[in-house]
Amino acid sequence: MKDQSCKPCAEGRYSLGTGIRFDEWDELPHGFASIATNLEIDNSFSESLENCTTSTWVPLGDYVASNTDECTATLMYAVTLKQSGTVSFEYIYPDSSIIFEFFVQNDQCQPTVEESRWMRTTEKGWELHSVELSHGNNVLYWRTTAFSVWSKVPKPVLTQLMFKWAEPKTCSEDLPTAVQLPPSGVKTKCPPCNPGFFKTNSSACEPCPSGSYSNGSGCISCAAGTEPVLGFEYKWWNTLPANMETTVLSGINFEYKGFAGWEVAGDYIYTAAGASDNDFMILTMVVPGFRPPQSVMEDVESKEVARITFVFETICSVNCELYFMVGVNSRPNTPVETWSGSKGKQSYTYIIEKNATMSFTWAFQRTAYHEAGRKYTNDVAKLYSINVTNVMDGVASYCRLCALESSGSCTSCPPGNYIDRASGACHPCTPSTYLKAHQPYGSQACIPCGPGTKSNKIHSLCYNDCRFLLDKDGRTLEYDFSALANSTSFAGGPSFTSKGLKYFHHFSINLCGNHGRKMATCTDNVTDMRVPDGEAEFSKSVTSYVCQSIIVPSDVMGYKTIVSSQPVSLADRVVGVTTETTLDNITSLPEHFAPENTGLTDVIFFYRSNDVTQSCSSGRATAIRLRCDPLKTGSGALSVPSKCPDGTCDGCTFHFLWETSAACPLCSAYDYHAIVSACLRGIQRTTYVWREPKLCAGGVPLPEQKVSICKAMDFWLKVGISAGTCAAILLTGMTCYFWKKNQKLEYKYSKLVMNSTAKDSELPAADSCAIMEGEDVEDDLIFTSKKSLFGKIKSFTYKRTSDGFDSVPLKTSSGSTDMDL
Repeated sequence: MKDQSCKPCAEGRYSLGTGIRFDEWDELPHGFASIATNLEIDNSFSESLENCTTSTWVPLGDYVASNTDECTATLMYAVTLKQSGTVSFEYIYPDSSIIFEFFVQNDQCQPTVEESRWMRTTEKGWELHSVELSHGNNVLYWRTTAFSVWSKVPKPVLTQLMFKWAEPKTCSEDLPTAVQLPPSGVKTKCPPCNPGFFKTNSSACEPCPSGSYSNGSGCISCAAGTEPVLGFEYKWWNTLPANMETTVLSGINFEYKGFAGWEVAGDYIYTAAGASDNDFMILTMVVPGFRPPQSVMEDVESKEVARITFVFETICSVNCELYFMVGVNSRPNTPVETWSGSKGKQSYTYIIEKNATMSFTWAFQRTAYHEAGRKYTNDVAKLYSINVTNVMDGVASYCRLCALESSGSCTSCPPGNYIDRASGACHPCTPSTYLKAHQPYGSQACIPCGPGTKSNKIHSLCYNDCRFLLDKDGRTLEYDFSALANSTSFAGGPSFTSKGLKYFHHFSINLCGNHGRKMATCTDNVTDMRVPDGEAEFSKSVTSYVCQSIIVPSDVMGYKTIVSSQPVSLADRVVGVTTETTLDNITSLPEHFAPENTGLTDVIFFYRSNDVTQSCSSGRATAIRLRCDPLKTGSGALSVPSKCPDGTCDGCTFHFLWETSAACPLCSAYDYHAIVSACLRGIQRTTYVWREPKLCAGGVPLPEQKVSICKAMDFWLKVGISAGTCAAILLTGMTCYFWKKNQKLEYKYSKLVMNSTAKDSELPAADSCAIMEGEDVEDDLIFTSKKSLFGKIKSFTYKRTSDGFDSVPLKTSSGSTDMDL
């Protein structure tokens, strides 16, 4: 500054040059100003609107946050530039129900020329926005306004046909070929009233009294045994209904204008021409509350209290957009669906889950870019019909059968009972079925539960009790998923915006159990600060079996806390539990994950959600594969397909793989076998081991080792040797005995041989004295022949006759054998 020249900073220091940065927001820095105003143009409602003096931008340390109510808060900063420059800021803007704009004015209070002042929502975290500034004075404006329009007093019904120019009038009727306004006051036949209304003497349409219905002409009392079905059904658009209002929201400065954004046209209502092509054409309907069926009121898990269905069409030459938004209890509207470009005539249904005052808003914008003139006035959106069910103090277009008391008056059936069309009596649904609450007539209203599920006590839904039986290969596998009953959360792999900001898809899963109560919750903590104390149930959160939200870590961009936004329900009801890959047109392709265990298939939980979108006509669906992995104890590990890191490959069906030991079947006697050890020291052990690979958990425990008394091998060897020795001794003794006996016989036979020379008639002379009693018989024997011991035994064995005597050939002196004995 001394010599008015630019010099580089010293080493280790940095400078913004001629710029200035604000990154500490403990309080508003010097030069900033925050003001709040109310841009509502209808002064008759000024007393009911809240005070806007406190609705300002609030510094919160690392950032400054805008208000979230219906007031308009503006943050301003004035700066004088010696030369042209740039202003850049980072912002997070996830909720499109709050209008956020940024613009710059010069010292002449003229806005700078730019494409759009409307800031686009940041669906994936913080984004950077830069605007060129001219030299001289510049005033920067950040302005936010809640997007909410509430009903005003409707115009009276005309009894005569009136014509007027559409506002704003942008044509001239003085030109030669201009079309003139038709004359008013010509009487014509009155158009029909909407169902549930009747025409009075003054040709106005009034609602039918309680207990009656109408098709638009006259009211008819409901017959005995029937009751009126209350709701709103709009299909004739001759005048705007009393609970609807229309206006235009400028796409340039977002200020309300006193123009009609939608015009009635008999059998439909369409968007009028705005002042600019980027104006928002607003149509809002307010419903004070609902009266759901008794069975729904007593079942806290069946959250459907009503539904709104409308038929629409868009005709566009450029990229127009039609928004459908919902607001609860006078809170700002939240977009629930958006259609871009031309859409053919089609129907859309939104499920209402809260019994509160609801506002439904249709907003149509021809183009997001502001250009001079109006080029796309022929681009229109049309609504042909709107039907809202179960409206408190609504009207009826027909009557339905009801359950009858003994007195003949209508009553409500107990939960889980259907109405018999013939008798009007209540009958309970059969086991394992659930009741179609919005049409509980006839036994066909009890819908069978899917495989692997059962109904709760009041038959309002089907659920899985964390148990599953599977017949496989002639035996029954029993599963117990109780360890997975609590809600489990996990995040997929990191994703990055085009500018490198990291974020995650966060999933919360409640698999089973809890008698069908949904326990998985995903919240939006970015917009929760606008919910007053005591209204936490209306905060932007989702509770279901499976839900998803966007998570931005606290270490990204210096957040103080983790940012969670855009919660979406992926599973509102259980379709079934099975090992088949397809159920109710939901397919879980095996190739999404690694191959299954050999011999054991995955158990798959199938779910559906109630959210029907233009790309998911049947709603979102979820398939969770449970795979047995004994090594992963506790909650195990969750994963998404590697080819689809966001969990879905088509945006409608989400796929998950849950690997855990809790997904294994319960162990049984089939899963182990016995190993018998050798007999050691008289003891034998029987040990039980699991079959490999072990694919079971819990159930039957592994039996303890068994010990039994046994005889060792050396004992039986000793017994064998002893027995063999005894047998050998016995055989030896017997051999000796027979040998000695054979010798005596040999001696006698030899004597006979020696006397064989005597005559046949004479006895041979004795050559010795007979052996007398008492003499020694152990005389020496004289053998006539010599034989071995084996030969003698052989002769003794084979020469015995059949009478038991031995036959020995005797030799004569001549050597012949003439005589036998």
